[in-house]
Parts: sequence; structure tokens; C-alpha cells
Amino acid sequence: MGVTVVLCAVSAVLGALAGGLWFRRREKRTLQSLDGMLDQAICGEFSPTKFDESLFSAVESRLADYLEASAVSARNLQAEKDAIKTLIGDISHQTKTPIANLLLYAQLLGEQPLPPQGRDCAAALERQAEKLKTLIEALVKTSRLENGILTFQPVVGPLAPMLEQAVAGLQPKADRKGITLTLLPTQAQARFDPKWTEEAVCNLLDNGVKYTPTGGAVTVSVTAYELFCRIDVTDTGMGLAEEEQAKVFQRFYRAPAARDGEGVGIGLYLVRQIAAGQGGYVKVSSQRGRGSTFSLFLPREGAAASERIFRN
Repeated sequence: MGVTVVLCAVSAVLGALAGGLWFRRREKRTLQSLDGMLDQAICGEFSPTKFDESLFSAVESRLADYLEASAVSARNLQAEKDAIKTLIGDISHQTKTPIANLLLYAQLLGEQPLPPQGRDCAAALERQAEKLKTLIEALVKTSRLENGILTFQPVVGPLAPMLEQAVAGLQPKADRKGITLTLLPTQAQARFDPKWTEEAVCNLLDNGVKYTPTGGAVTVSVTAYELFCRIDVTDTGMGLAEEEQAKVFQRFYRAPAARDGEGVGIGLYLVRQIAAGQGGYVKVSSQRGRGSTFSLFLPREGAAASERIFRN
């Protein structure tokens, strides 16, 4: 009798151990399966498979349904981006020739022996065609950035060459308006995409020259910190009221005092997109009637170390 009880107890223990081992193995297989499904989803290669109706497999099935839905959403999003890319390309291509023709004929018309009123109309036509050209180009650039069609390629390098090119591009406009445009010397380095950062700086310079009266000044300077480089574009223009400063980087926003001037209100928005796309940011410090300073912050990953090596 005693032996029978012992044998039953041993059998029960062995059965429990066997059941526990089976459960652990099944749990491990399920976790490995879930881990593999997540790896496939991360790599964009997830495809559903069949599962049995046990509790763990029910969890697998629900996770599989969720990942499959996510994969479908990702494919739909990519399809939408491809469609937007095609649309942007079509708009850019189809509008270039008509706008170029508008500008050409407006210029030819302005060269004809017209009465004063006719000359004013020809000049207005040319200005509006230029405005349309600027608007289309800005919208295409912004749409490409927002939809990830264009990507940044930042590298560590000196800021001076890029800033010199930007200043040189705006120098004729500043000269025509009688504005002093100055770039202060700098040896600072940062991590940035030269092409797109120059685009951002040109927009800041254009904004400064545009809203600075004749006889004023626009100055570009650089301050290097441990983590960021700050590019300041300071003007002696009309300035911004405090309530306008939070809105000035919004798309199509124009300050009330600037609505009758040139521009479409997208340049500063594009600056913000370019800064954010490179891990930086932009801010403004201004007072009404006392000018503005727009500051573009760029990351310095690796730049500080490069400068120390260069100095040594």
C-alpha cells in the first residue's frame, strides 16, 4: 500500500514536471514566433500565417491581424506618397513653360512704345508672373520636403563658404535698395546639408532685405556652442510685434504691416522645415520698429572635435 502511494506521488510529480516543461517549451515557441513577427514588421516584410485556436495562438493571431493592418497602411501610405510625388512632378513640369512665356511676353510688351498706363500694366503683369513663379517653386519645394520626397544629406563642414554664397546671391538686391549687407568672419563648423541650408539662409536674407528700408543694414553672424551653431540674420527693418512672432513661421502667414509688399508668406515656413529636417530649429527675436534677428540653429555632431583637431 505504501509503495503504491509513493509510486502515485512520483508519477504525479513527473507528470507535473513534464506538463511544466511542455508548457515552457510552448511558451518559448510562442514568444519566439511573436518576436519573429515583430522583426518582420520592422523590416517591412511581414506576411500572415495560420495559427491554431489555443490561447497563446489566439494572441499570435491578434498580433498578426494588427501587423497585417499596419503593413497594409504602410503600403497605402507609400502609394499616396508616390502619387503625390508624381503630382508634384507634373505640376512643376507643366507650369514651367507657361510661366516662362508670361515673363517673356511681359518683358517684350514692356519694351514696346506704350503709353504710360500701358507700361504700368506691363510692369504689373511681369511682377505678378514673377510672384507666381516664386509661389510655385516654393510650394513644390515645401511639398517635397513634407512628403519625404527630398531628403537631407548633412555633413560636418565649415559654415563660411555656404554663407558667402548666400550673401553673394542677395548682394545685388541689397545694393539696388541701398542696404548694407555684411557677413562677419567665422571659422565655425556644423553638421548640415550645404544646398538646403543655403536655401534657408537665402530666405532669411531675402526677408531681411525685403523689410529693411533704404539706408538700413542686414548682418550675418555665427556663434558656436557645444551642441549647436547659431546663424543670426539681423536687420534694421520694421520688426515684429510680440503676438506676430509665434505665427511668422506658419505657412502663408504674413504680418499685417507686410501684406501689401512682395512675397507669398512661405519663405520662413520653408526655413523651419529645413531646420527641423536637419535636427535644428529656428527662432526670432524682434521689437516693432527696431528690427529683427532670425536665428537658425544647426547641430554640431562631430564639428567641435574636428575644430579642436584643426586648432591643434
